[in-house]
Amino acid sequence: MLLHDHLFTMFEYLWSAFGLYWFAAAARGRSPSGSAHQTGEPHFFRVVRLSILAATFALLFWHRSAIGFLGRRFIPDFPALDYAGFIAILIGLGIATWARIHLGTNWSGVVTLKEGHELIRTGPYRNIRHPIYTGILIAFFGNILQLGQVRGLITLAIIWLSFYIKARREESFLRQEFGPKFDEHIRHTGMFLPKFS
Repeated sequence: MLLHDHLFTMFEYLWSAFGLYWFAAAARGRSPSGSAHQTGEPHFFRVVRLSILAATFALLFWHRSAIGFLGRRFIPDFPALDYAGFIAILIGLGIATWARIHLGTNWSGVVTLKEGHELIRTGPYRNIRHPIYTGILIAFFGNILQLGQVRGLITLAIIWLSFYIKARREESFLRQEFGPKFDEHIRHTGMFLPKFS
């Protein structure tokens, strides 16, 4: 039990460090005032999406949310699963960070096209169209392995659905901007998983 609690605390530190990096990178990468860009995400939609994201983190990390069936275990409490979860979180957050760095100034927290926006097809984007989401989903899965409770499955389903909806909006926007070039990119990549064929 001590190992379980110790690793859970480390998981929280990893997520906190990732969140701090993300906010710092977002603040540093904001478009200068007045630069041309197009946005495909209404403000209301963004508020709802971020609220859902905050609720999933609360459900996953707030110990008091493990009430009733939400706190029921669906996998046994094995130390090996704790370590597997820790490795999954490291890998997932590593992929998400790599993808964020690789995007450079093309990254935005909203569905938008900046001035001089490029279609990135290298690095983690070579086989996956949304590797940031992939990395975060892998990290969530790592938490679920360690937590082993029903509330973990619910958070994974919610976050996957949120990412899927946002990814579809992004792709619609990118198709309008890049046309056949983006269609070709789709043929060679998967949305969240690699496509090697």
